[in-house]
Amino acid sequence: MHLYAGLLHYPVYNKHYDTIASAITTLDLHDLSRLAKTYGLRRLYVVTPLEDQQRLARRILAHWTTGYGAQYNRDRKEALAVTTISPSLDAAREEIADQEGEIPLLIATDAGRQAGQAISYREAGDLIVSARTVFLLFGTAWGLDRAVMEQADYILDPITGRTPYNHLSVRTAAAIVIDRLVGRRDVQI
Repeated sequence: MHLYAGLLHYPVYNKHYDTIASAITTLDLHDLSRLAKTYGLRRLYVVTPLEDQQRLARRILAHWTTGYGAQYNRDRKEALAVTTISPSLDAAREEIADQEGEIPLLIATDAGRQAGQAISYREAGDLIVSARTVFLLFGTAWGLDRAVMEQADYILDPITGRTPYNHLSVRTAAAIVIDRLVGRRDVQI
């Protein structure tokens, strides 16, 4: 499986739909790293152009992968080792292309402002198991900027619950999406 995930902090929207760079949170780093490791993703890219945010994220990662945290919690070390910081989506995509020998397909997630070529979970899952390299993009704040959506090869169908409310945390949304795409299907409810 050649699946990568990107947590984009830029370009994303704020609640007024202005393009912003959002702040990195330690919860996102820890939880999404654990998610990526559990489901066998090759790498989780945390994307921000802000140098202070890059330094903060690298400091947290270093604590848990080479510092005291690595001795204190080896499971956390193993999970955070799949995470890397990137200054841009393009830089992350180029790094993946260098590693895989092909430009990854970009599949963006969106809470409902569908634009571009929609793809179902089944179709996206089929692409992932077909040995294509896929870079799955998640937005922070109020979602991915239109410029990212326009670069995407596909826009994944949104998660819909049982009510009109639709504002999941990125950690929750990513867990649902990744399980739907590559989770075990032999598990019965």
